[in-house]
Amino acid sequence: MAYYIGIDLGTSGTKTVLFDREGKALASSTIEYPLYQPKNGYAEQDPDDWWNAAVGTIRAVLEKSGVASSDVKGIGISGQMHGLVMLDKDGKVIRRSIIWCDQRTAKECEEITERVGAERLIEITANPALTGFTASKILWVRNNEPENYAKCAKILLPKDYVRYKLTGEFATEVSDASGMQLLDVPNRCWSDEVLEKLDIDKNLLGKVYESPDITGYVTEEAAALTGLAAGTIVVGGAGDNAAAAVGTGVVEDGKAFTTIGTSGVVFAHSSTVSIDPKGRVHTFCCAVPGQWHIMGVTQGAGLSLKWFRDNFCGAEKETAALMGVDPYYLMDQEAEKVPVGSNKLLYLPYLMGERTPHLDPDCRGVFFGLSAIHTKRDMLRAVLEGVAFSLNDCKNIIGGMGVPVSDMMACGGGGTSRVWRQMLADLYGCEVKTAANREGPALGVAILAMVGAGEYASVPEACRAIIKADKVQAPIPENSEKYAPFYQLYTELYPALKDSYKKLAAID
Repeated sequence: MAYYIGIDLGTSGTKTVLFDREGKALASSTIEYPLYQPKNGYAEQDPDDWWNAAVGTIRAVLEKSGVASSDVKGIGISGQMHGLVMLDKDGKVIRRSIIWCDQRTAKECEEITERVGAERLIEITANPALTGFTASKILWVRNNEPENYAKCAKILLPKDYVRYKLTGEFATEVSDASGMQLLDVPNRCWSDEVLEKLDIDKNLLGKVYESPDITGYVTEEAAALTGLAAGTIVVGGAGDNAAAAVGTGVVEDGKAFTTIGTSGVVFAHSSTVSIDPKGRVHTFCCAVPGQWHIMGVTQGAGLSLKWFRDNFCGAEKETAALMGVDPYYLMDQEAEKVPVGSNKLLYLPYLMGERTPHLDPDCRGVFFGLSAIHTKRDMLRAVLEGVAFSLNDCKNIIGGMGVPVSDMMACGGGGTSRVWRQMLADLYGCEVKTAANREGPALGVAILAMVGAGEYASVPEACRAIIKADKVQAPIPENSEKYAPFYQLYTELYPALKDSYKKLAAID
């Protein structure tokens, strides 16, 4: 029997899962690690924490499952994107990794835009300069820690450091590399033009592979630490969202997924490259060779509901504890009692500024239409609807780029809410489903390992065999009609408030 390992290197911890060729999870293990914030806006992690977590979780799933290491035929790695790992000539970590949510690089983003040109940068990398991306972090180290930059011999992404420790190979793959702002996204290779204009040596970067390609083999040293067999293949893997797409079967045109975590993501597959010249959505290479994905992000999705729960739903939290249920379960029941449109109350979910479609760090949350008739229950439903409206913004921009969506999966904690899924189905005008398998990114990269090992001929073939839908929410036409005027009004509120947001931000 053949088995495959998926490693998902997240921000809070690394989760490793062992699967059979049908995608059934046989064992799972998670090890957490710290996040360091030495200054306001900074976010760093120690790459060796990731490696130690990978070693520990691999050993754990092999021990729990009783599967012989010789029966593990392939390994895939998923990971948090954009993090900067710098190694010296001996392969040792120079400094802690500056990770995706770090916000220190605003000046470096201006520098990148000035050096490359705003339009040219989007043409090549498919995205404007963003603080989260890796290129600005490289420039920050060069500008602020020249002694560390001088020592740097190799630059890797988080999951690619684990690959290096497993195989000894300096490599990455197209989906994760797309988030570095150094990749020519349409042509799926490092951009000599961007590297030259930013004065970054191409030799610092690893070789770029497609996601199911074999990038290396487990070394004797790594085998001794992990319990794996030396020579086990390690494939390219994928960045976290690209891995989740494979794990939910979003690998063909017309397919998409919506994730409602702290932030919200609408992710659509595309067999052709399509770039928004305004930079409102991200276009990256996806984990299917020769294809792409488009991703819109709303900053305050699940965060909005958590904020409302923590500040206004003390009674629900107490009752839920007594009942042994999740407070969100009771909040869903309350929201269901309110009609579409929340009795003419609208919520703008901009608690952390916004990315899609507005790309505005200064905008903030709003309840619009609040009157004496409204109750906490109305406000709760308005929060759910406001997030759904924002996600619909993302879907509509993607559709306007010539990438239609007819099949939508729902993921993340918010995806478990039947009420929220129904709102999305009514607004999107298509069925919204959940996947029967909940392993997401870990399953996605295990599927990539199956393809790399020859278990399946292609990523779409593997997904058709393995991924099954579970719950299905069909749109209710009557609700869709009722939502239309509320959504239209919602889209008019940000433009009306844009200048006021700037004024508010300028007040000391």
